[in-house]
Amino acid sequence: MDRVGIPHMTPDEFRKRGRQVIDWIAAYMERVEDYPVLSQVEPGDVRAALAEHPPATGQDFDLVMADLDGVVMPGITHWQSPGFHAFFNANASGPAILGDLVSSGLGVQGMLWATSPACTELETHVMDWLAEMLDLPETFSSSGPGGGVIQDSASSATLTAVIAAREKATGGTTNHTGNLGNLIAYTSAEAHSSIEKAIRVAGIGADNLRSIEVDEAFAMRPAALEEAIRKDLAAGRRPFFVCATVGTTSSTAIDPVRDIGEICRRYGLWLHVDAALAGTAALLPGMRWIHDGLELSDSYVFNPHKWMLTNFDCSAFFVADRAALISALSVLPEYLRNKASASGTVIDYRDWQIPLGRRFRALKLWFVIRHYGVEGLQAFVEEHLRLTRLFASWVENADNFELAAPAPVNLVCFRHPGGDAVNRRILDNLNASGDVYLSHTRLDGKLTLRLAIGQTHTAERHVRRAWELIQAAATA
Repeated sequence: MDRVGIPHMTPDEFRKRGRQVIDWIAAYMERVEDYPVLSQVEPGDVRAALAEHPPATGQDFDLVMADLDGVVMPGITHWQSPGFHAFFNANASGPAILGDLVSSGLGVQGMLWATSPACTELETHVMDWLAEMLDLPETFSSSGPGGGVIQDSASSATLTAVIAAREKATGGTTNHTGNLGNLIAYTSAEAHSSIEKAIRVAGIGADNLRSIEVDEAFAMRPAALEEAIRKDLAAGRRPFFVCATVGTTSSTAIDPVRDIGEICRRYGLWLHVDAALAGTAALLPGMRWIHDGLELSDSYVFNPHKWMLTNFDCSAFFVADRAALISALSVLPEYLRNKASASGTVIDYRDWQIPLGRRFRALKLWFVIRHYGVEGLQAFVEEHLRLTRLFASWVENADNFELAAPAPVNLVCFRHPGGDAVNRRILDNLNASGDVYLSHTRLDGKLTLRLAIGQTHTAERHVRRAWELIQAAATA
């Protein structure tokens, strides 16, 4: 405690408690498999166990850690469990956690190059590494007209892309007049809900988002897209934006990016490609077909925080022309003016995102790439693809289950032929067991079970265990 009575934690106390917390995290990693995957608490249980009022004086750290175990942990759904197969993976790793710890310790606010040059330049460099690792188009490199930036999520990246596309389509007038005219956007009927949210937030309006029909593999039909664009043009509307999806949320369907891109070029529309989960698969040369035609896109996003061992939040967003992005988002009050920015020789990432402030997220990504190397990350992804193919083969060969969609990446969609009620019962029984956690969707109007494979320590024995539990739930 210093002389004015503020109970700061001393460096020695920080060392002591820091080791305690690191040991706690390491122990959690060791025993995460032992917890029920899905939290077993009821609504309100966690709050009921918390003190009604904040403490008037500081409390002993051991009391905090005790409540972490006794109050917080029962309310945790364990996304890092190898039995977590719901939604999509959100894997973490030791190097990423340590990188995040260093970022927190430095406490950098990286809104401008001048506010911490290393924060900006390391991010630019790591984003160029990612572009090389995934063999992305050269236009996405910082040495060209575009470049990359780390966003908090693909949802924010998509909103940023919509705003940049809006300003490009209107010549920047909406930044001043607010007059959006009658802009129209397009995406697949299977696209993520964040597309509609971005269109709403950007002021375009959900009624001006066209949902394009999909084929039998749940991928966007390019002919249907072009027909919709022509109809809107004939009606005097202004098509301006298309989002193609590489790995849809429900089934990881891959939209035909090249065909969609050629249509966008023909009509002068901005093409954004959302590869939030599936993009990581392009670490493998044999999987880069998922990005065929990406050179025709204006922006692209994938999430290292899903399947590249980098804990949330870390979403990699690339643009082919950074000038369009900066023009849409740059606001420069006097208090942010500085010599480096005025020189035009530095990147100020505040102009590449919605918020002004930004954390040093590149550190954890840098730690991960340095620790695993490209080959280690490739091996990680390849193993999950193998396990996905293995699980899909079990479904195909089973008498009581069927595949509901192709499985191009690391998600298997399947169902029992007994109908929605049977599949719901199977899902509820599985998730109540505590051993696994699956989620569902609807494909062709039918309730469909989803099993995602991609957590940090998910191995073949976990996938086999999940299949045994699924079979047991089907016969219960």
